[in-house]
Amino acid sequence: MDYFRCIKPCVESEIGKLEYVILHAPGKEIENMTPENAHKFLFSDILNYHEAANNYRDFEGTLQKVTNVLHFSDLLKDVLKKDDVRNELVTNICERENLNYLIPLLNSFDTDELARVLIEGYDNPNLKERFVFPPIPNLFFMRDASFTMYNNVMVSKMATDVRDRETLILNAIYKHSSIIDTEVVQPVQQYTGKTTGSVEGGDVEIARHDIILSGFGARTSQEGIDALTEHLRSLGGKRHLIMQQLPLQPDSFIHLDMVFTFLDKDRCMVYKPVIMNDAFKTIHIEVCGHEYTNVTEEKNLIEALGKLGMNLEPIFCGGGDEYAGPREQWHSGANFFAFAPGKVLGYARNYNTIEALDKNGFEVLKAADVASGKVSVDDYKRCVVAFEGNELSRGGGGARCMTMPLLRQPVQW
Repeated sequence: MDYFRCIKPCVESEIGKLEYVILHAPGKEIENMTPENAHKFLFSDILNYHEAANNYRDFEGTLQKVTNVLHFSDLLKDVLKKDDVRNELVTNICERENLNYLIPLLNSFDTDELARVLIEGYDNPNLKERFVFPPIPNLFFMRDASFTMYNNVMVSKMATDVRDRETLILNAIYKHSSIIDTEVVQPVQQYTGKTTGSVEGGDVEIARHDIILSGFGARTSQEGIDALTEHLRSLGGKRHLIMQQLPLQPDSFIHLDMVFTFLDKDRCMVYKPVIMNDAFKTIHIEVCGHEYTNVTEEKNLIEALGKLGMNLEPIFCGGGDEYAGPREQWHSGANFFAFAPGKVLGYARNYNTIEALDKNGFEVLKAADVASGKVSVDDYKRCVVAFEGNELSRGGGGARCMTMPLLRQPVQW
């Protein structure tokens, strides 16, 4: 790994100019799913590796043009070179998955092979169950298992056991990486002392240095909200946690970033039937160090942010159309990723949403043109870089889901 400096993670907004991001391109692990095990791995469909890789190429290529990209597999190999870290990680994974008998086998692999097996699984065709060591096909959704909040990397407590391996690996990477210098926080475990409860990165958005948003639904529980509150309390000063209730069904609503994402200092992408619906509560938790916590119910997320001086103009997923909106939200039409204020990535297939952005001053650019250098995002004040995602979107996530920012520049509010 040849990087120029030790990275000290810091993220204080969703839109600050991106300096470092971790990615993992979908690999053979997604083709290790079958119709029989896809549901176990939280997928409603099985993906084609070659098509997904083709979709991903221009997405990653765009980010390589605008920021520094770190690859999960490189970071994993880096820490696996340390024998004590390697042995501890293998043991922790096998104990968590009740596969202790595989510890000697996994420890016999060289660094590259072990890294591959930890991601793609271990195939034994002589057994009834094909994989004695299962793959982790959700890994390309890098946002879920960890997220950066201020100067800490937060390792999630996942709602489902099938994704626990991701958190174990990421915990080892963040603690032992030779290029990432951070204090790791595991909020649910550290602040609640409970084995139950969950918080996932797709639910947590940093609106401003003093405002955190969190979804509350299928993937982040009340214990997770309590843990985030306690973490904010530990930091001192006055901060705000705004909790947005989410529908429990269908699966397209699993995280807050599937219905609400930031686009610029004064623009956001909104799925109207959830965010502007009184049926789903918005709760404002005001935290002032260890002095007090004040809890109030707000009309909706937009108004709650407005009261704190963040006046946002919503742009609606599907253009606000009652038919196009649900169709495009299903394929992550509200899930955009900002790599600078007013400059975002999203799926081209959600053409009604892209058209709504165009009408609101976002120049529509093709990711292939940005990735190839034919077009520069620096020539535009606001833009949406649209990449092909017909296969990727079938996995149930979008551009924000596939990124794990480590460092952003501060925003001048």
